[in-house]
Amino acid sequence: MDFKQIVSHCKEYGFIFQSSEIYDGLAATYDYGPNGVELKNNIKQYWWKSMVQMHDNIVGLDAAILMHPKTWKASGHVDAFNDPLIDNKDSNKRYRADVLIEDYIAKIEAKNKKDVDKARKKFDDFDEKMFRETNGRIKERQAKIDAAAKRLADAMTTENMDDLKAQIEEYEIACPVSGSKTWTEVRQFNLMFSTQLGNIAGDEGKLYLRPETAQGIFVNFLNVQKSTRQKLPFGIAQIGKAFRNEIVARQFIFRMKEFEQMEMQFFIQPGTEMKWFEYWKEARMKWHQAIGSPAEKLKFHDHDNLAHYANAATDIEFEFPFGFKELEGIHSRTDFDLKSHEELSGKKLQYFDPEKNENYVPYVLETSIGCDRMFLSQISNSLVEETVPDADGKDSTRIVMKLHPAIAPVKCAILPLLKNKEELTKVAKQVFDKLKLSFNCQYDDKDAIGRRYRRQDAIGTPYCITIDFDTLEDQSVTVRDRDTLNQIRLNIDELHTFIYAKTDMSSLF
Repeated sequence: MDFKQIVSHCKEYGFIFQSSEIYDGLAATYDYGPNGVELKNNIKQYWWKSMVQMHDNIVGLDAAILMHPKTWKASGHVDAFNDPLIDNKDSNKRYRADVLIEDYIAKIEAKNKKDVDKARKKFDDFDEKMFRETNGRIKERQAKIDAAAKRLADAMTTENMDDLKAQIEEYEIACPVSGSKTWTEVRQFNLMFSTQLGNIAGDEGKLYLRPETAQGIFVNFLNVQKSTRQKLPFGIAQIGKAFRNEIVARQFIFRMKEFEQMEMQFFIQPGTEMKWFEYWKEARMKWHQAIGSPAEKLKFHDHDNLAHYANAATDIEFEFPFGFKELEGIHSRTDFDLKSHEELSGKKLQYFDPEKNENYVPYVLETSIGCDRMFLSQISNSLVEETVPDADGKDSTRIVMKLHPAIAPVKCAILPLLKNKEELTKVAKQVFDKLKLSFNCQYDDKDAIGRRYRRQDAIGTPYCITIDFDTLEDQSVTVRDRDTLNQIRLNIDELHTFIYAKTDMSSLF
């Protein structure tokens, strides 16, 4: 389905609403509706179980959003957390200069992908790698892509705003709104939201809404290590809100001002970071594939422009409807953060290694994933329109969300065959009351049974349980599978075991 259909579906079926919609909304902020909050919570639970519960050397933390302002001085955010912005003089629209160039590169790659897809359909024994390496047009475009990517990385690394402007002009990049190519100069803009502490004015009372959750982990490194008696290597995981004053927020919930991160900082011996970097790359890719993200929609993208704290960095990119974009970052942060907080706070943040009999500042390997982006990836991947046979055997169209059952918002729907038959609704409500203790269920008796099936398909409910007249005789019910449409008869007493086996997260690990 295209992106507009996905956005529309999210509102219609209670997944995501525009924040403050009755007041015409607030740009780049969204509210999660009844089905959305269930799906989001399930994604967070999947991450937490896999990261904390499944590891005896990773523990959790929930740090405050507001932190001492020196935290952000030490981390580099006060001085270096900037985006390069440019305005179009005709539309008065503001854009990130680097994103405009990235979109230019993406358009070239889209042409290559189109040629590859055509060739794949044409040849049975198709070798994409060989085709890309031998096709003249693709090689020429790839050379443009590589040159533009390197120049962009160099300009971002050196903070060369003049060259960013020059690239936009040389590539003849036009404003998406006006089509105009009349641009202002590129300038830096700090992304942190600031507020005041009580009634104290000036820099003394300035606070920031945290732009990332990682620093709450770093300043608590020793508190956690000593209280849990962890030895290296060990990790600290956290799920929490972060805030960035994104001027150019776009693409629905992909880039927002208020978002949720799922981060884990893994503390290790200096010199072992490349081993752990490769370990977590593999582990995180398996995590994404286990939940149903196809391998062909995931890829690694190594950073050309390393952050000031990193000596290695890669992204796991997902193919959203608008192209491959960052879903999760895996970074070797060295000892930058702990050393910076040591220097500014005057407090030692070192680990005593009993095997080496010495103190040292650990290195850190980070995995960081946006919960909202993960949500969008699952919606994008699972929402499909397909043709299936209806009750009369004729073909009909349905919209179905094929989420993995472990993260589906509703695990099963209880449907009495007829609403106006008290003997059916009574049993249906008894089944609902029995199952709701263990699963998020829905009871629905409105409209014909076919329409109710379609409503459940649209929100990703993996199993529909229908109570019919045979139920009154033998206590059996019809269980319909969302994806295969197969129906089986089960005794009411067997339902809990069946639903648990199909939807429990343990199947993912």
